[in-house]
Amino acid sequence: MSAVAPLAFVYDRCTSRGLRARDELDMRLTGCHAYVDSMGWVLAGHWVDLGADAMNTHRPQLAALLDSMRAKVGRREVACLIHTWGRLATDDTHRQQLQQRIIDAGGWTVTTFGETDRHSAHAALVGRRP
Repeated sequence: MSAVAPLAFVYDRCTSRGLRARDELDMRLTGCHAYVDSMGWVLAGHWVDLGADAMNTHRPQLAALLDSMRAKVGRREVACLIHTWGRLATDDTHRQQLQQRIIDAGGWTVTTFGETDRHSAHAALVGRRP
């Protein structure tokens, strides 16, 4: 990829409906936006699954994020930014499955704490060349 700044696709989920849960979600999203700015990346947008959608295997907003991500692959590097790994799933197996979906879409995942699967995603994409 070129030296063009990556596109950051921010994802989160929120199962609770209360004001406190919404405030916490807003704080996480604000943290993600600050991380994008600090890295010099470009914000592609943010997608949030709410309520039951945040717990299901199929997450409508994550699916929409992946569709948007696929549309940008090849033009610039794409990353799914989450506050912490738990924002994808608290169960490690489920989280890894969701990370694999992001890799399959041509991206990689990073947390606002700098944890990433970027190198694993790159190796998987290189291995799939026709």
